[in-house]
Order: sequence, then structure tokens, then C-alpha cells
Amino acid sequence: MTKKRCGWVSDDPLYIDYHDNEWGRPEYDDQKLFEMLCLEGAQAGLSWITVLKKREHYRKVFDNFDPVKIAEYDDKKREQLLNDAGIIRNKLKVNAFIVNAQRYLEITREQSFKDYVWQFVGGEPVNNHRKTLKDVPATTPESDAMAKQLKKDGFKFVGSTICYAFMQATGMVDDHVEECFVESR
Repeated sequence: MTKKRCGWVSDDPLYIDYHDNEWGRPEYDDQKLFEMLCLEGAQAGLSWITVLKKREHYRKVFDNFDPVKIAEYDDKKREQLLNDAGIIRNKLKVNAFIVNAQRYLEITREQSFKDYVWQFVGGEPVNNHRKTLKDVPATTPESDAMAKQLKKDGFKFVGSTICYAFMQATGMVDDHVEECFVESR
């Protein structure tokens, strides 16, 4: 018997694994949260599977998303990244990773990144119990608030839609639909 999944999942094994084992699962590790925020920004205007297929290469060329290293990237490293066919070669997106690493370091001088991003859902995962995929919004008041704060703090590629996708990906919100086998866990 085939497991029922959320309607956005294709038959790609990478996508299935991501859906079944990662999407909607609470993430509290600062560096992994930073990675997902960057990757969600890279995804803007594209499909998530495009980024997912490139994720391992992103980890390799972006020093496993170590914000300390990324914050120090110079023009030579930026040029190298923009010539790397293994990532999305968009200058604004590559620059956003660097700027966001710098902002991340500023934020984490005062508090954990986990506390910073999880505050928008009160520190606890929100299970939305969505009936169908049509019931899943692109943004929420919480993602609006997150986007506003991230932008105020100087982050790039952090609009409300990106923030909501980030919240879904990192389990701040659980939008698995009711018929999905993950929802029933």
C-alpha cells in the first residue's frame, strides 16, 4: 500500500525523503536554521526540488553553512561561487548568503538564532491540521512579523512567503495535510 503524502511531493526519492523525514519536523540547531533560511532564499522564484537537488553542493561550497566563514567571503570567493554551476548563480542570492551570515553573527551575540526565529511562533511548533493543500497559505501574520523583523535587522531574501516556507521547513509550523501519513503520527 502506498503512503499518502502532501500533494506537493513528487515521485522523486529525494523529495519523498525530504517530506517524510525533514519537512515540518522541529529544528532547533542554530546553524541548520541558518542553512534553511539561506536555502529558502535561494529558492525564491524556483521550485524547492531545484534547491534540494543542489543542497549537498551548497553545503560543500558554502563551508557547510558556517556563518563565521561565510561572513568573511571576499570578492574572489563571490566570483568563484557565481561561476559554480552546482548552485543557483544569482548574484543577489549569493550576496544575501554573505550578508545574512553577517547579520546572523550580530544576532547571536545577544541570543541564540533558535530563540530569535522561534519567537514568532511562541517558541513551540504550531500544528495547523490543514485539511487540504488548498488550505495552506503562502503567508501568515507570523511570517509577516518574521519577515519584517529580519528585514529590519538587515537580512536579505526574507519576504513573508520565504519566511513561511522556512517556518514550514523547520517545523515551526506543521502544514502536513490531514490525509498525509506524517500528519497522523
